[in-house]
Amino acid sequence: MVEIKSVELAPFTMLTSSVQAILALILAIITLIVAGIFGAVIPQLGGFIIALGVAAIIVFPISSFFITIVISFFSALLYNTLVPRLGGVKLELEGSDVTSIPVVPFALILSAISAIWAFIVGLFLAFASAPLFAILGSSSEILSQIINNVTTATNATAAAIPNASAFAGAGVFFALLLIIGLPIIVFVVGFIGNALTAIFYNLIAVRVAKLKLEFENVAGTLHELRSIPVVPAALSLAIVQLVFGVITGILNLINWSAMGDPAVGAVSLVTTIISNFIITFIVVALIAWIYNFLVPKIGGIKVDLT
Repeated sequence: MVEIKSVELAPFTMLTSSVQAILALILAIITLIVAGIFGAVIPQLGGFIIALGVAAIIVFPISSFFITIVISFFSALLYNTLVPRLGGVKLELEGSDVTSIPVVPFALILSAISAIWAFIVGLFLAFASAPLFAILGSSSEILSQIINNVTTATNATAAAIPNASAFAGAGVFFALLLIIGLPIIVFVVGFIGNALTAIFYNLIAVRVAKLKLEFENVAGTLHELRSIPVVPAALSLAIVQLVFGVITGILNLINWSAMGDPAVGAVSLVTTIISNFIITFIVVALIAWIYNFLVPKIGGIKVDLT
């Protein structure tokens, strides 16, 4: 059993940002191909559509790289800060095989990081939305005055318009929902999702394929993740998502059956299972391959394992 006590910020940030930039480049190339097809089908808009596809080749990788730098750096910083209080991710390793992921440590630290990000986003949205509620409150006062003048002149019944205090109260409620409610929801949902991920891996995925992480000792307890074997990583995580697909598909089947159309539910069950497996396999395989490609050039992720 090993615990990831800390993550080196610079290698983690550079590696994850580079991987994300290459994934964004692949997505941009696919977007360009699709744009070319649409441009051929709709020649009137062909030039504009293709121009958007070409722009994506530049915009997607650059924006993804810099956005991921910020997210990765602060996520790793949050991890290092929270580990002494909550404990880090623990892994049971046999050689390079991850034979088990203890559920609570894995779910707790990851959901806590997600909740802090949700608090930051909620705080930003709360401040950003405050002027909107202020404008609505001011507009309501003006609109109410206009309506009162019109109804007085015509002896009509005045329509009820929310006043400024009502909009102020709504703004406060919305802000509290974003700042307090959103982090709580994200933590609870994240904890459940991460816990189920670890449980499905421990009970099901390891029986078919084990995730392999090839660490190399750098100095003392500092280790570098030198390689992530592609097929074991893609297959093990795709199996986990397949189980999620089964659960989601069954819920869809029940829902459609209750509405009197079980055939649609059955199709949804099959497509959800297959798409979850295939998409996860492809994405994880790409990430692992890109990671292995970049490590000899820029170095791998370094972690403190104890």
